[in-house]
Amino acid sequence: MNWESFFLICFVVGLVLSFVSMFGGFAHMHLHLGSHAPGVHLARGSHTGHGFSAINGFTVTAFLFWFGGAGYLLARYSGFIIPLILITAIASGVIGAAILWAALFKFLLPRERLLTAEETEMAGVVAKVSDQIRDGSGIGEIIFSQTGSRKCSAAKSEDGRAIERGAEVVVLRYERGVAYVKRWEDVT
Repeated sequence: MNWESFFLICFVVGLVLSFVSMFGGFAHMHLHLGSHAPGVHLARGSHTGHGFSAINGFTVTAFLFWFGGAGYLLARYSGFIIPLILITAIASGVIGAAILWAALFKFLLPRERLLTAEETEMAGVVAKVSDQIRDGSGIGEIIFSQTGSRKCSAAKSEDGRAIERGAEVVVLRYERGVAYVKRWEDVT
């Protein structure tokens, strides 16, 4: 194996893992190195205020991508010696990972917040019936706005009466993924 192959493998692994993490749902899996990993210690202050390490799955894949890409291009097309190529590739990888870290953890994550139970409470939500609710224990569907987005839910009539499509209803209770509703006119 020569240096070009090594850099190309790093580039491809970084690229593939970046795509897998972006499209495969790895967004909730973070590799934290620091006081949690045996034998690995980071300098004090290396963690952000959000509990995320600067060394995580996202930045490692970005490092591999930039390190491999820059190393491959320099090894293939420049006349530099290998130690200089390694130093430049490492610097490129660190800069690429730092840019991604800054974008994710300095700009995007600070603007994220957890929703409270009050914000997601279903009782009292006004909704429109999008799929008719039949007599008895028939299940229909409602559409409503909550926390700034449009949502839908399975719905049953609280009193067992049919509710036609397009009717405005109020959610009285929410159990096991089903909203129990009553017509708006009947509540007011």
